Amino acid sequence: MWSAPGRVNLIGEHTDYNDGLVLPIALPQRTVAAATPRSDRLLRVHSMQVGETVETDLDTVAPGHPVGWASYVAGVLWALRQDGHEVHGLDLTVSSSVPLGAGLSSSAALECAVGAAASDLFGLDLLATDTGRARLAQACIRAENEIAGAATGGMDQSASLLCREGHALLLDCRSGATRQVPFDLAAHDLALLVTDSRAAHALNDGQYESRRRASEEAATRLGLPSLRDLEPSGLADAEGLLDDEQIRRARHVVTEIDRVRSTVEALRADDFEAVGHLFDASHASLRDDYEVSCAELDVSVEAARAAGALGARMTGGGFGGSSIALVRADAVATTTSAITAAFDQRGWAAPSSFAVTPSRAAARDL
Repeated sequence: MWSAPGRVNLIGEHTDYNDGLVLPIALPQRTVAAATPRSDRLLRVHSMQVGETVETDLDTVAPGHPVGWASYVAGVLWALRQDGHEVHGLDLTVSSSVPLGAGLSSSAALECAVGAAASDLFGLDLLATDTGRARLAQACIRAENEIAGAATGGMDQSASLLCREGHALLLDCRSGATRQVPFDLAAHDLALLVTDSRAAHALNDGQYESRRRASEEAATRLGLPSLRDLEPSGLADAEGLLDDEQIRRARHVVTEIDRVRSTVEALRADDFEAVGHLFDASHASLRDDYEVSCAELDVSVEAARAAGALGARMTGGGFGGSSIALVRADAVATTTSAITAAFDQRGWAAPSSFAVTPSRAAARDL
């Protein structure tokens, strides 16, 4: 049995595919894969959540095949084979405590649990070092992008495979460099409250891809490899070369990368008030410039702040999913109640809120 965590991103949203910086933590919630190797090319995988078994020949795996959740599993084995690894079929049963559709990277947790199992069962030795784990993360990214058809960046898989307990992972999505940033909220009587808004969240409906395309087009118009190369001080000069949509998308990306840097500095100084303000600024930028928030996320953020949170923001790709709030440890229950009440007043289904701590990366469990 192998397992891999979901992730929640502290800050750095929609910056990964712009060669930027991100700062995720691994969640305690994990996806577990019980696996047995086969000598043939058959993949047989059963999902405890879906209640479905899918069988496919690895030689037939291609973009769009298989469809649905099984594409994330088959895609990992396909990508490892593309990298030249000798990978055969598997009998798999998967189960997960990562909330589905919550923007907490349940898909990457599935990919990385399967990838970890394949690495050990087929002697690939990719879990022994950070370098090997980074290679496995790249295979999982290819699975999601090319087989499942979700054009995400690389943060989710990197977090699932490289995060450490008690730390956030500062990941430079251009160079691949990582740094572990201590994130011990309990020592400061604080907690990170995640709220699953229960608003439907999907990354393969075209909205995510349209944001990615606008960012890339803005960089091209500016003659830059990516928006990572545009400094905040250069935004005013760039406006004359971009249309209104591209200006807003670029402004979010550039200022969000800068907010990641500032958050790391604030954490090093134990300045959690500053971290809270950065959370607030990030949410405003995602809501107004990148336009990936929604009513449920905005309400959960506003309710958390009204209850006394130091700061709050949507997290993940957006268009639904989850928010996070930095709260006093003794205010978790009251903040949760405030968010639930705000949803109830609007006649929405109750959200699910829970405090999280930075957890461990993908590993063999049994």
